[in-house]
Amino acid sequence: MRGSDELLAQTGAVSNGSVMSPAPNHADNNNDAKKVKLDTKNPGAPSRVIHIRNIPNEVTEAEIVHLGIPFGKVTNVLVLKGKNQAFLEMSDEVSATTMVNYFTNCTAQLRGRAVYVQFSNHKELKTDQTHSNAQNPSAQAALQAAQALVNQTDTQGGPNTVLRVIVEHMIYPVTLDVLYQIFSRVGKVLKIVTFTKNNTFQALIQYPDVVTAQAAKMTLDGQNIYNACCTLRIEYSKLSNLNVKYNNDKSRDYTNPNLPTGDPALDSALAIGVSSLSAPNLNLPNRTGENATPTGMPFTGMPLAGVTPTAAALGAAGIRLPGQPSPNCVLLVSNLNEEMVTPDALFTLFGVYGDVQRVKILFNKKDNALVQMSEPHQTQLAISHLDKMKTWGKQIRVTLSKHQTVQLPKEGQPDAGLTKDYSNSPLHRFKKPGSKNYQNIYPPSATLHLSNIPPTVDEEQIKDAFAHAGANVKAFKFFPKDRKMALIQLGSVEEAIAALIKMHNFQLSDSSHLRVSFSKSTI
Repeated sequence: MRGSDELLAQTGAVSNGSVMSPAPNHADNNNDAKKVKLDTKNPGAPSRVIHIRNIPNEVTEAEIVHLGIPFGKVTNVLVLKGKNQAFLEMSDEVSATTMVNYFTNCTAQLRGRAVYVQFSNHKELKTDQTHSNAQNPSAQAALQAAQALVNQTDTQGGPNTVLRVIVEHMIYPVTLDVLYQIFSRVGKVLKIVTFTKNNTFQALIQYPDVVTAQAAKMTLDGQNIYNACCTLRIEYSKLSNLNVKYNNDKSRDYTNPNLPTGDPALDSALAIGVSSLSAPNLNLPNRTGENATPTGMPFTGMPLAGVTPTAAALGAAGIRLPGQPSPNCVLLVSNLNEEMVTPDALFTLFGVYGDVQRVKILFNKKDNALVQMSEPHQTQLAISHLDKMKTWGKQIRVTLSKHQTVQLPKEGQPDAGLTKDYSNSPLHRFKKPGSKNYQNIYPPSATLHLSNIPPTVDEEQIKDAFAHAGANVKAFKFFPKDRKMALIQLGSVEEAIAALIKMHNFQLSDSSHLRVSFSKSTI
């Protein structure tokens, strides 16, 4: 079972879960190049075979196939894991050309790594009988799932159109709208009913046809909604149709937006057209019959139900075509203290909530900055924890920017060090898949958690270092069972923010640098 690819933590491709058979082991990879019979042609000329380089070792055939789905029918796939390369065969040159042209202007990513897409110097992808895709269940399943995605029909339910979804390890809340966002990636969702059984959150999700339900099961089973938690376990329900009586935060019939909510007062108000009524903690059904407004963390800008299958499939590939909504990873930070702010300071502060890729302090408005995170849900964490937080004497504002990326200055362009790229920084806290750091994210507090303290450094040395950085130390305590960690309490939250910025990665000894984060505890 694989559940390590986070649906909300990966901007790259969403790979298949446990329904996919394991790929051949690395002992076979040395012979992969011998499996392929390729008709050599002029390199760079248009071809329906696409060459993909720099793929991560663990990438599956499904992830490679998902890169091609938005552009047309995928007819063959071959992954050469030992060589970090793959070949994808499209049904025609037009589809292949569209894909190559798109990725010429927009970098493709698989599992967070940039991959390079170009025409193969071969016209056709052939494998010999021994290593054909008929003998490779992983490739075969990936191609079948791709076909299911692009061959949807619009019937109204039936056997195996209803999926039963169990959410395991639910550290963060999962709402009906979050499920709608995720499952709408694959195709049109008709109905959802959520409930709790045996202390686990479960849902029944109905698609219009069997192939869409099958594609959703193959694509999403075993995936994590959030990093290292909220794992989806999917099976077919015995039901062939869901009977939804109410449109509220527990159930929703997207084919009938006029159902009552089940709350008499709310229903009577809606009936007489009281549009100003607010309903705390209730996600009102969208009465227009279009997509319900998601209230959970933005997924990755995936198209919702009602769009074409090929557009919906963009979500699985972590990409978008021109005109499609894009996941936004760029934050606009305003009302900064321009005497104090630096790119490094913002990298450290926002790095508590995600892996900062780039920072730009605006040249003509230095109390404003753009901060590019690696994943969309990290922007939401930063907004929820840092917006309106007093930093360097001013209440900063943190919102989503209209920009999709932070542009680096062109060569020779004056910048005065206001723009920095951190994509290769060793200080990223969340680059390791399933990082436990995601489970220790807290809002700014007056108490800081310290780690990586060498045994040669004592309490007074640490307190002196913080005092020297301008912090007013109120209390300090080593962890009783682990002296590599400690808590330090400062005079205020604002002081703690300033101390974290100055002291994270502070050199305590020749080989040890201090790690600092906000703590939920007090001393």
